[in-house]
Amino acid sequence: MDVSRETQERLEVFAALLTKWNEKINLVSPKDMAHLWPRHIEDSLELVPLVPPGSVVTDLGSGGGFPGLILAIAADAHVTLVESDQRKCAFLREAARVTGCRATIVPSRIESVSLPPTPIVTARALADLPLLLEWAAPLLRPDGYALFMKGRQAEDELTRAARDWHMTLSRLPGRSPDGVILRVSNLTRV
Repeated sequence: MDVSRETQERLEVFAALLTKWNEKINLVSPKDMAHLWPRHIEDSLELVPLVPPGSVVTDLGSGGGFPGLILAIAADAHVTLVESDQRKCAFLREAARVTGCRATIVPSRIESVSLPPTPIVTARALADLPLLLEWAAPLLRPDGYALFMKGRQAEDELTRAARDWHMTLSRLPGRSPDGVILRVSNLTRV
């Protein structure tokens, strides 16, 4: 995805900070560091066209900031990042500060967080879809949608989720051959 020069610079600042911090805390698998841009940053940028500029987003299990901080930088979204690891929260706070993005870091386990519902909920490489839906449902406005980045198990996860949830679903192709973005709306328990 093409981004503005300013956004590119902010993403480069983010990547440099992540590289520095990754030496001390595991934000990204060491074997993935050589592929940081295509595997994590560009992958997260896939969501930018699905997030209108200035949107309010809740990102679950933010870890190293994917996709939450990338959306805050590239979509100018106001993102609430929910992360239980205090060291990762320290990184996320510093990354938000140095990139000048609008982010609120919530150091909490997802299942115990209490936040007002938002129009968009995101997650990447976090959990099986039935559990993601359980976590996302109370955080998602009734007129909102969730964007979940999934891999080759997406169809199996959808089959399991359908036992407990009704939803409107769109499957959008991901960058990788196995990748898919699930856009979930009208989420209700069976």
